[in-house]
Amino acid sequence: MEHRQLGRSGLKVPVLSLGTGTFGGSGEFFERWGSTQVAEAKRIVDLCLEHGLNMFDTADIYSRGMAEEVLGEALKGRRDQALIATKSTFSMGDGPNDKGSSRYHIVRACEASLRRLQTDHIDLYFMHGFDALTPVEETLRALDDLISSGKIGYIGASNFSGWHLMKSLATSEKYGLGRYVAYQGYYSLIGRDYEWELMPLALDQGVGTMVWSALGWGRLTGKIRRGKAADTGRIASGGAVGGPPVDDEKLYDIVDVLDAIAQERGKTIAQVALNWVLSRPSISNIVIGARDETQLTQNLGAVGWTLTPEEIARLDTVSQTTPPYPYWHQKGFDERNPKPTTW
Repeated sequence: MEHRQLGRSGLKVPVLSLGTGTFGGSGEFFERWGSTQVAEAKRIVDLCLEHGLNMFDTADIYSRGMAEEVLGEALKGRRDQALIATKSTFSMGDGPNDKGSSRYHIVRACEASLRRLQTDHIDLYFMHGFDALTPVEETLRALDDLISSGKIGYIGASNFSGWHLMKSLATSEKYGLGRYVAYQGYYSLIGRDYEWELMPLALDQGVGTMVWSALGWGRLTGKIRRGKAADTGRIASGGAVGGPPVDDEKLYDIVDVLDAIAQERGKTIAQVALNWVLSRPSISNIVIGARDETQLTQNLGAVGWTLTPEEIARLDTVSQTTPPYPYWHQKGFDERNPKPTTW
């Protein structure tokens, strides 16, 4: 398993981590993702560790804490072999302070996650979303205190816009507070918005990116083809609800190229799609999902090989979209734009 540095931190992470959104399966949304319980989770964790995948990504809202509980049980007795990333921000109760990024909520959410995970520290702790009602300094001071206490190793931001992240980084620098070393966000061949602002920012500021839904809510697994709708998996069961809309013809064109490359290389469509994301600038890690051992084994096959420049160019071309303003304007001044991103 290849390891990469996480941003400008000293932490090395495997290029794949296991997402635990399928653990627990409580609540309508997560039931559609999966309902992995402790026994199966232990076997999945076994397979991950055997293949050098020792990073596990979760969040307090996944099945209202059940995912963290299942992961904690699955890692019992081998916590020292694993890196754990979890998140807070979104609502975990009916009270007015049961959500957000206030000091009040962050401290209590972190303590609750530690209990559910049965550990004394979290290696990477994310703010799951941006709370515009809480001063950035308050959020970062609370996180900095948790770092100083040893309860958190590193901090990251998820689903922030570019200005949210940059404001936070500037505040950390101004006051000498803990700094976001990682950004977790959506990025795939059918969703390349990340490239316009967040990727150049990550490269400029030394923030490592962890990608979620690199298979575009399951649309890039090969189950959806031209003239064939998905008949199995979470798309068929409604699990893709909430994802951004994708033009059917655009999707089919991308899958056609993925299919051609997969056949040429003896890989699956999903493996090619994941490998493309790993080839992109600023990417430190992809969070992969696995409803069962078979799916996990297939996703692990995305590493250990590299797409050729010609194959990457084919995928870049077929998935290219017109950037929003002001990026289409800046694209005309390419010689003064940061490399290696292509604007």
